[in-house]
This record gives sequence, structure tokens and C-alpha cells, in this order.
Amino acid sequence: MRYGYWTPVFGGWLRNVPDEGMAATWEYTRDLTRNAERWGYDLTLIAELNLNDIKGIDQPALDAWSTAAALAAVTETIELMVAVRPNFHHPALFAKAAANIDRIAGGRLALNVVSSWWADEARQYGLQFDQHDDRYARTSEWLRVVDGLWTEERFSFAGDFYRTEEAICAPKPVKRPTVYAGGESEKAKAMIAAQCDAYVMHGDPAVAIAPKIADMRARRDAAGGAPMHYGMAAYAIVRDSEAEARRELERITTVAELPAGYANFDQWLSGTQLERELKLQEYAVSNRGLRPNLIGTPEQLKERVAEYEAVGLDLLLLQMSPQAEEMERFAAQVMGTA
Repeated sequence: MRYGYWTPVFGGWLRNVPDEGMAATWEYTRDLTRNAERWGYDLTLIAELNLNDIKGIDQPALDAWSTAAALAAVTETIELMVAVRPNFHHPALFAKAAANIDRIAGGRLALNVVSSWWADEARQYGLQFDQHDDRYARTSEWLRVVDGLWTEERFSFAGDFYRTEEAICAPKPVKRPTVYAGGESEKAKAMIAAQCDAYVMHGDPAVAIAPKIADMRARRDAAGGAPMHYGMAAYAIVRDSEAEARRELERITTVAELPAGYANFDQWLSGTQLERELKLQEYAVSNRGLRPNLIGTPEQLKERVAEYEAVGLDLLLLQMSPQAEEMERFAAQVMGTA
């Protein structure tokens, strides 16, 4: 299993705990990422939203790509998996900038391609927001342009959304960055199986993840591509006893009143084909992070990680709070690396 974590660009991951002791600042992010390398983490996912989806839209949120460029210069081994939304980035200009960041990082850049869901954010920034199926059509073209710029000396393309004429990208990335993507609709899965390298999922029990991996493997085989990697989001709580872990779970999921970002969560559901009936308790942690039940003693978490490995999962994208303290504990007691 590879272990990754979400960079806390929003100042935490708990929607109903206002202050988690990890400010959305460059200084916290820099120190956390350097420590994560030392503790043995393989990857960090840097989410891209211009508005703060976790703490409320008026709260600070770090920009993903300038943060990634800065991290590339001050780290040595960790893979920088940076989210990118095609409707916010022209693909030819993006390919040029991302190639430079990959050079700074020595070949450690990866993409998490996200077909946008937040209509209000796009409206505020004056950007195009496509309907569901059009979002994946745009993403498909966007990936073709980016890949073309990265692999060909000159690249021309004429599509419904983008056009290039003999475009040049030099220098190119050290190596072609890995492209991760997620989605549960038919359009999303078809696009990912054909054009991406890895499929990332929201949190679910292993019995629910197994058929998703089997389905994507079959799609990938039909498309004739190389084997894919499979990742999943999860929130982790490790304690010396199960009772202690459950007390922490109760603390982070107790909701006194609807938090500031609840309207954004409601809009996210309306813009996807995910299950609609999520409990308010689940809202406390993003990306269905509590469903994997990575909550308990080190031995219990090791057993659950093994269950995921057995069904083909090879990457866990972890959220914890407060992140630095909990990541060090998880690395020492579960990963055995810190």
C-alpha cells in the first residue's frame, strides 16, 4: 500500500470543528510536507478550489498550483498530486506551466483531473460551467491537448472546446506525469478507463470498493491500456484503544448546528450522480472519509488496510486532524515508518 495525504489547503477537513490547529498557510504546508517525507508518506494530494469548501467560502484557501510549485522546490521525494479543473485552465498554457513544475520537482508531479462540480464558484470567477456530460467531454479534449504538448514536438488539435496550431512545449516534463481521476457516472468511468492512469474513489468499505475496481479493470482491458492504479480517500483515527478512537470520532462528528459550508455540500450532491442519501454525520468529514472505518487501534487499522490491498487498492489518500500530530502517529503505529 502507498500512503498519501491531503494537503490541508482549507485549514483542515472537519466541517463542524472551526479551528483544527492547522492554518491554511504556506508555512504550515511547507513544514507538514517536509515532515511527511521524513515520516515515510509517498504522496500528497493538493486540492484545487478557489473558495473554501470546508470552513466556509469567506475563509482562506491556498491556491493549489502556486503551492505545488513552491513545494516542488523545497521537497525531495514526495509525489505532488495536484488537482486541476479543465474549465479553469487552458490546456496548452497549463501544459507549459505544469511541465516547468515537474522539472523543478525532478519528475514528481502528478495530476488529479477533476471535472468541476461547483457552479457558484465558476460563476463568481466568470468561468464556463458545463453540464455533467459536457464536463467529461471537455475533460477528454483537455487531456488530449495536454498529453499532445507533453509528448510531441509540435501539436495541432481542433475540437469542440479547444484548438492549437503547431504548439510547442519545451522543456517537457522529466517524465509524463501520472494522471489520476475519479467519478462514478458512466461518462466519467469511460473517459478515465480510456485516458487516465489511475482511478481514485471516495471512501467506502472494502466490499464496496472491490466491484468498482473489478469494473474499471474490465473497462481498462477493453480499452487496451496498461494496468491502472486504484486509490481511495479515507479519514483515519488511530488510538491505543478502540474506546479512545470512538471518543474522538464522536467529538468530530457531533453537530450542534449546520456549519457554514453546508450549502456547498448540498450543491455538490445536486451536481453529481453519487448517492443522495448521506447522513449529516458523514458531512462532518469530506469525501465519504468515514465509510472505510479506519478508526481504532493500530492492529485494527492494519487489518482493514490489508482488506483493501486484497481487493486491489494500492493507494490511501488520508485526512486526519490535527494533521501533523495525527500523521506522525499513523506513520509510527500503522505504517511503521516514523
